Amino acid sequence: MRKTVPRFECPDKAIEETYCFRWWTFRKHLKETPDGFVVTEFLPPVPWAGKHNTISCAAAHHFREGRWLHDSRYLDDYARFWLRRGGEPRTCINTNRGYSFWIADSLLAHAKVSGRFDLCLELLPELIANYEAWESTQRDPNGLFWQRDDRDGMERSISGRLAPGELGYRATINSYMYGDALAIAAIADRAGDADCATRFQHRAADIRRLTQEHLWDPEARFFKVLPRIDHPTLSDARELHGYTPWYFNLPDPDKSDAWSQLIDPRGFYAPFGPATAEQRHPGFTVSYEGHACQWNGPSWPFSTAVTLTAMANLLNDYTQEVVSRDDYYRTLKIYTQSHHLRLDDGRDVPWIDENLNPFTGEWLARASMKIWEDGKADPAKGEERGKDYNHSTYCDLIINGLIGIRPQEDDTIAINPLAPDTWDYFCLDGVRYHGRAITVLFDRTGQKYRKGKGLRILADGKEIAAAASLSPLRGRLNASPSEQQPQNAEQSVAQRRGERRR
Repeated sequence: MRKTVPRFECPDKAIEETYCFRWWTFRKHLKETPDGFVVTEFLPPVPWAGKHNTISCAAAHHFREGRWLHDSRYLDDYARFWLRRGGEPRTCINTNRGYSFWIADSLLAHAKVSGRFDLCLELLPELIANYEAWESTQRDPNGLFWQRDDRDGMERSISGRLAPGELGYRATINSYMYGDALAIAAIADRAGDADCATRFQHRAADIRRLTQEHLWDPEARFFKVLPRIDHPTLSDARELHGYTPWYFNLPDPDKSDAWSQLIDPRGFYAPFGPATAEQRHPGFTVSYEGHACQWNGPSWPFSTAVTLTAMANLLNDYTQEVVSRDDYYRTLKIYTQSHHLRLDDGRDVPWIDENLNPFTGEWLARASMKIWEDGKADPAKGEERGKDYNHSTYCDLIINGLIGIRPQEDDTIAINPLAPDTWDYFCLDGVRYHGRAITVLFDRTGQKYRKGKGLRILADGKEIAAAASLSPLRGRLNASPSEQQPQNAEQSVAQRRGERRR
């Protein structure tokens, strides 16, 4: 891990500890196979997994988290496994329909960190074929994609019960396909295939329009599920997966007020949340009976990770006053404090499991299975199934969100820290980015790291950008000395945002 993982320190020791703990658990899931390295979700074998105990449900999270490892071999192998070596990204054992998986977006996100786009170009034909296969099975004549709630990894949801087979046009699958269409367009453009790039840009634009036209509830001010039935009406429930469109910057700016629900105790806010459904809804429940994994109330790290990634995008790429970077930090802190388990001897230990009670922090599926199995730890069914569960991100939320490295396709590095103003220091060191060793540090007094006051970006130990405060900052990796002078970062980022919107 010392050779492969970026190092991080900050004044918040709980975040430091959880950052190290999550890399420690991620390492356990790197599995060398005859088909190269793969990343697993469960440590023990489970009967619904595919080849090498892999499951595609959280594979996009694996790419987001693993892209910061120094050795890109793990994810390079993993990508080829899914598309060429029997990974089957659209199917799953015991069912003819697979979990949702935004694989093209994941590969592009990986490439933006490594600076190597050869793998994306190599796998472009398979990415296109995978996308079109999803279109052939999951897209209806109305242009929207549909999915079962449990194939989104979101079983027993409030909205999932509105239609036979729990089928619905969901903001999740439509956002994933939008993100994949944009990624394929970008890769095709890099490959010099203008026709393919244009085709997928048009597909992305269609999905964006249809998602906002049909899945946005203008009265509730939220993205909702539309049941796949004749004469459907939108669900009456706000559910946390309604924030998924911001993971891909899909929504127009006028929809940002949806985020007020994240910090509302009648909405999703809870001391060990966020909850997966709004608490004001009569269908909200936290149950220890029935299915062990339910999305009708319990907090779910998978969805929390999507929400925090989406929130970082909102704070970086939109102009709004609904939530602030302090709200990001508070939500991240809640997520951090959920990473614990109280042992029988009273000790608290770092822990990540399947889902939890948003009010008490108890790991819910683990508690239910312990009751069902009468204390037996059956690897497939019992309480240890979810130990060190690899179904979400955390380290990426620190690097990409809290410290704010926003990967670029060009020869630049951009950061926008969402860390609180109360912090006097932080340092993220040894980040492999575009083949360079990157350090991002903040030192309010200049005495902690002896590099001067303020925020700094270093590449291979040399400063390439600096600012006096926690503000957006950009540096060129291969700039000449005259081009490395600090600039008015806030103004330059504002200008870039304006150019994107125009």
